[in-house]
Amino acid sequence: MQSDDLDQLCINTLRTLSIDAVQKAQSGHPGTPMDAAPTAYCLWQRFLRYDPEHPHWAGRDRFVLSNGHACALLYSLLHVCGVRSDDTTGELAVTIDDLKSFRQAGSRCTGHPEYGWTTGVETTTGPLGQGLATSVGMAVAGQWLSATYDRPGFPLFQYNVYALCSDGDLMEGVGAEAASLAGHLKLANLCWIYDDNHITIEGSTDLAFTEDVGARFASYGWHVERVSDANDLAQLTRAYQGFLDTRHTPTLIIVQSHIGYGAPHRQDTREAHGEPLGVNEVRLAKEFFGSDPDRQFDVPEGVKAHWRDGFGRRGRDAHTRWLERFADYRAQYPDLAEALEQMQARELPAGWDTGLPEFTPTAAGLSTRAASGQVLNAIAARVPWLVGGAADLAPSTLTRLTFDLAGDFQSRDPQSGGDYRGRNLHFGVREHAMCAIASGMSLSSLRPFVASFLIFTDYCRAALRLSAMMELPLITIWTHDSISLGEDGPTHQPVEQLASLRAMPGMTVLRPADAGEVVEAWRVIMALKRGPVCLVLTRQAVAVLDRNRYGNAAGVARGAYVLIDACEEMNVEDDTPDVLLLATGSEVALCAAAYDELKREGILARVVSLPSWEIFESQSLAYRDHILPPSVVARVAVEEASTFGWERYAGHEGAILGLHTFGMSAPRETLARHFGFDVAHIVTTAKAQLMRHGSKHRGETS
Repeated sequence: MQSDDLDQLCINTLRTLSIDAVQKAQSGHPGTPMDAAPTAYCLWQRFLRYDPEHPHWAGRDRFVLSNGHACALLYSLLHVCGVRSDDTTGELAVTIDDLKSFRQAGSRCTGHPEYGWTTGVETTTGPLGQGLATSVGMAVAGQWLSATYDRPGFPLFQYNVYALCSDGDLMEGVGAEAASLAGHLKLANLCWIYDDNHITIEGSTDLAFTEDVGARFASYGWHVERVSDANDLAQLTRAYQGFLDTRHTPTLIIVQSHIGYGAPHRQDTREAHGEPLGVNEVRLAKEFFGSDPDRQFDVPEGVKAHWRDGFGRRGRDAHTRWLERFADYRAQYPDLAEALEQMQARELPAGWDTGLPEFTPTAAGLSTRAASGQVLNAIAARVPWLVGGAADLAPSTLTRLTFDLAGDFQSRDPQSGGDYRGRNLHFGVREHAMCAIASGMSLSSLRPFVASFLIFTDYCRAALRLSAMMELPLITIWTHDSISLGEDGPTHQPVEQLASLRAMPGMTVLRPADAGEVVEAWRVIMALKRGPVCLVLTRQAVAVLDRNRYGNAAGVARGAYVLIDACEEMNVEDDTPDVLLLATGSEVALCAAAYDELKREGILARVVSLPSWEIFESQSLAYRDHILPPSVVARVAVEEASTFGWERYAGHEGAILGLHTFGMSAPRETLARHFGFDVAHIVTTAKAQLMRHGSKHRGETS
């Protein structure tokens, strides 16, 4: 068979496998897999450097399917290309049986691509635009790794990142944010491939999307290639080569296609986008492709061999050369090689926590954002791959790395004042893209951190959710954590954000009470290998507690601990307190002050600092009952946020001092009085709890 015929046979096999998967599932999107099959084939067979036997090779090119509804195409590619699973059996990542169980329980062919579930899926995609923004993070990581670890004669990290996207991806704001930043950073290792088929769920894109996309991307500073016919492999090849030849900008390839190509009998191409073709249309499509309409999930003879001879051989050869190069690199640069291996394994360098700051107790206090900034710098100076920045708010979140040679991540343009070795990223006012980009960096084995105000988690929630789904150890830092930020008012005062983040599966939320807890929170964060974390910090100063009197802040590692207990402090034989005072963050100091007032009145309280609900819930029942004795029903929980969820710890009859409305624009002291976040109110509420539950306290007489 001639090479051109084999090319077409392979393309049509991708189409028919995708059609059959969707048809058997009676669910899914067959249209884009049909129209984009030549685009994907040309990339994978002629350009993508990827070893199917070793799919996690660090030097591989990355392929991101941002239009995740077209995942049947990706699964078909993984099958015919022979990509192997992660396990030691050497089985295929996607078998024919997996394709036959598309969108069914337990299948590796899920309804949208899921990272960690199916080998060969580089990132979880589905919400449009997320894959594009994540691909920018992968490209950022590639440039940083190359600038930091490549040496003359040792180009270890010269990989490219390709992302296939749809009209919808380019309509979403997160895609625009990411494209703008990628253009500014001149990420020449990034190529987006726009499958321009003019169709969304509602119909023609003319309904809502008529801009000149190429002109928009040119204005972002991108190189733009155009392919007038998605089925023209020669045009596609020239476009991909144009990307490789472009040295100083990212590339957008606009590929004109027709959704559902191969199903010309359909009256409405929208149907080919969002639902199975139907038995009759499947037959017609297969006949149009020259395939046997009576065969399902058919891979004709010669198809897999053709992929092995092109995609497979090129990837294996590139990987072999890379391994040989890395062996020589290790011999010449053993320290750098060790660092790379630690990074890939998500290990920490020896002595990473040496020299962490120690904070002197003071009533004058220190904001937890300021304490965190000091700890972050101390750690980053010893963990070279801890890289990150803020959405234009580093001076407010105090997350700039200031140690010698930290530098700014910028293009190599001398006017930028930085280069790709810089550890500080400037995301601009782009919170959503920032979090998705950080996920891409994490997927490339860096340890990224990002920062903004807590209220702006609303702008990046989709990206945070996907980082939790992928179990990425992403560090997110959120300051200005309560109504105590004051005069900016309710638009900037977070209320429901803590509750919503705690509700997110796989997300760890840490809200430390003082500088001592901040240090311990960072110890917890750096030890995490799986799952993102939200570190929630104050703008205002809070007292730095004297740990000679109060409990050891190392209790943060267990999510909650006894800060101070009157029974223990006074050596009372019956060690059961009268009332529990529970709090997180800045409100812990309020409870500590209320504790002293209650103690003077003969009421024996216990103050519990509860910086992380998620970590506390992972402890044994015995430990949780030790911290929160079930027999003590008089409880007061205090947090400057929504009360939602606090019933878990306060009990349904306990008191929860929180917020049921949005905040108010006023000085912090005024807000505290207005909403009842003061010592007097906590004391009064604790007494009311004792009365409500008919409890006598130690100061009462019989």
